Amino acid sequence: MLPKEETYIGKYGMLRKTYLKNYRKGMYASLMLSGKLNSHLSEIDRTAKERIEQITAKLLQSSPAPDKATDPMGWTGHMNNLRHSAEESVLAELIYN
Repeated sequence: MLPKEETYIGKYGMLRKTYLKNYRKGMYASLMLSGKLNSHLSEIDRTAKERIEQITAKLLQSSPAPDKATDPMGWTGHMNNLRHSAEESVLAELIYN
């Protein structure tokens, strides 16, 4: 019996797990049998969050948001668009590959 790892796995880790289960069965089984699945998923989750923050910051530099005080809805929409773009990039780069 393998020791049970107690690791938090967030949204991106769970997306990665689903992807591996459905499309990379060999890799999933290998990680599972070696007891490294949870640490892999946790690492993917942490890395994905960091990359999204980095990409969002870069996008914000190249495309500044409207003033939050004078245009709160415009600011929110702009930030959501930047975050969505960053997330799309990270999903392709880390999760579904």
